[in-house]
Amino acid sequence: MRHNRISEAYFWQTLEAFPTTCLIATTEDGSPVADAQAVQLEFGGRGREQLPAGGWEQAVVWAYADARHSVVPNVACALNISVSKDFQGQGLAGLMLAVLRDAAANLDLTGLLAPVRPSHKHLEPLTPMPEYADRTREDGLPSDPWLRTHVRAGGEIVGTAPTSWLVSGTLEDWRTWTGLPFDQTGPVEVPGALTTVHCDLASNYAVYVEPNVWVRHTLRR
Repeated sequence: MRHNRISEAYFWQTLEAFPTTCLIATTEDGSPVADAQAVQLEFGGRGREQLPAGGWEQAVVWAYADARHSVVPNVACALNISVSKDFQGQGLAGLMLAVLRDAAANLDLTGLLAPVRPSHKHLEPLTPMPEYADRTREDGLPSDPWLRTHVRAGGEIVGTAPTSWLVSGTLEDWRTWTGLPFDQTGPVEVPGALTTVHCDLASNYAVYVEPNVWVRHTLRR
């Protein structure tokens, strides 16, 4: 997942470019236990009427283009919420989402967008993302825990981003990254991946195209 070229180019700059939507949680002694990052961009204008199929990558490109040209943002887009392994399962991810919503609202932004990576989708890499995202429990909430957290926080599932995150490389790259042989042309299931990786033996490459789920949080101003 770390071998995404858009992320390599931009993610490390997020704290400097968008400090007001980069957050951290610590213990009482100051040890970091969770973080959240979001970029800020203009959405809804010409050419940006719809949430992009390119998901995470397209939102990042738009945000940095806007920052370079001093375009006033009207939304934030979440890039990442992560929790230290020792503190997972305690509600910290939901808390970070809540404070990220608050941070965006305090900037008078109208919404927080999120190209969500559902937490249990990797257990079903062959299930199409639209089908997975539509699943609900008896109470009407999403079946997936991370999607459910977003909806409980006030988010609305509004579609999918079929080409949100791309990882491409030679077969040797993929063998190094995954420890798998990548010795047959066709789909390869990689642990942790939300869908299969396409392997092309004759052309010596494999590519992973990850779909995400667009969630929109409308913020009160």
